[in-house]
Amino acid sequence: MAGSYRMCVCFTRKFKVTEAGPPPDVNEAFFKYTNGGTHMSAEQLRRFLVEVQGDGGVSIADAEKIVDQVLQKMHHIAKFTRRTLTLDDFHHYLFSADLNPPIGDQVHQDMTKPLSHYFIYTGHNSYLTGNQLSSDCSDVPIIRALKRGVRVIELDIWPNSTKDNVDVLHGRTLTAPVELIRCLKSIKEYAFSSSPYPVIITLEDHLTPDLQVKVAQMINETFGDMLYCPECECLEEFPSPEELKYRIIISTKPPKEYLKAESGKDKGNKSRKDKDSDDDTWGKEPLDLVSDQEDGDVSDTFTSEDSDGESQQPGVSAYKRLIAIHAGKPKGGLKEALKVDPNKVRRLSLSEQALEKASENHGTDVIRFTQKNILRVYPKGTRFNSSNYKPLIGWTHGAQMVAFNMQGYGRYLWLMNGMFRSNGGCGFVKKPDFLMKGGPHGEVFNPKTKFPVKKSLKVSAPTTFLYSFFPGGSKSVQCDLTGESIHG
Repeated sequence: MAGSYRMCVCFTRKFKVTEAGPPPDVNEAFFKYTNGGTHMSAEQLRRFLVEVQGDGGVSIADAEKIVDQVLQKMHHIAKFTRRTLTLDDFHHYLFSADLNPPIGDQVHQDMTKPLSHYFIYTGHNSYLTGNQLSSDCSDVPIIRALKRGVRVIELDIWPNSTKDNVDVLHGRTLTAPVELIRCLKSIKEYAFSSSPYPVIITLEDHLTPDLQVKVAQMINETFGDMLYCPECECLEEFPSPEELKYRIIISTKPPKEYLKAESGKDKGNKSRKDKDSDDDTWGKEPLDLVSDQEDGDVSDTFTSEDSDGESQQPGVSAYKRLIAIHAGKPKGGLKEALKVDPNKVRRLSLSEQALEKASENHGTDVIRFTQKNILRVYPKGTRFNSSNYKPLIGWTHGAQMVAFNMQGYGRYLWLMNGMFRSNGGCGFVKKPDFLMKGGPHGEVFNPKTKFPVKKSLKVSAPTTFLYSFFPGGSKSVQCDLTGESIHG
């Protein structure tokens, strides 16, 4: 009897996941520098890095180290039987963010120009751990900022509760204070952990003269020879970052000028105030900070003090000698504050809103001022949540210190951090030349000027296309076609 059977057969099929191979230009570079071979030696890699990548300082030892790192990462082998790269190894190296980062970690810009020629990584209220109203004050955010590469640290200094020592806090808020000496010691320890270039401490001074003397003693004892104290009272030109390596710089308003300005207000000084200043947001100075002396009216924040004034307040001269960069807020109108003094340089502070107004009405004056002097821009006082503002307005007008709340998050802070990853992450980025140069008649770059579009049509063979932008908004178009050359 015949029977029938059913049979079920299972077949196993293996699929191999394949990655996309190296692109044609990587293949071309690899075979060019290996002379058509299958492995790239350290010397061949060094030639590629010098000739293609532009890393002129790469030695054979550096190339060998790169080869070892690639092999260890790709093949997880501690000891290598070969010290050469395959095409896949070479491809992996080129596209590795760790081994071949898109932004170099070396300082490559000229660091011998005056400080006013650089954008500087700047913090605002650097001691706050959170919001501007009720967060704790600490040296921890200062340490974190210095490790990130921030070069300007701001400290608001106030008398403590017993009026016999100095605290750092955001005045007239619920922020819990931290002792000044603790912040100074942390700055000394971490100032150059990520960059050898100078750290500038901007002091928002709310102290009585006797406590200013105490601060001078603290700063001298903490930093010692690290302090940069210029021989002359007013600098005609700022030193360069290269000259100031591993130095600490103090920037604040000279003490006597602060007291004069306060007493001038009490006697009916009608000089115009910046409505966006921190003082307007948080209230007026307490009465015990106002000088009892009849110093007279002061309309210029940056006026130098005479020796008689200093002798009336013992110890003030010691505090004043520490100030390398004299600072202040505009008095008597913005136009007046932006005037350039050929005999001295200084720092001017504007709120973000004041800068916007200045850019609308005095844009070229701002740029002319920042070619020699330093402009600091700070967040408006209503940013209670420690948010930030658009930094590009400040940068396009040459502002060196665009001060940011570093303890927060947000796209503007990301933009700031990304900006200062350049130039080796040293905290100083050289301003473009067009912000520093002047024309034959003293004219400077004007961001508001609308330049006409310049077109150039060049006809030749073979067919190519080039489109480029130039500073100031001018554009150039060049088309290579077949025929005669036409310009327009």
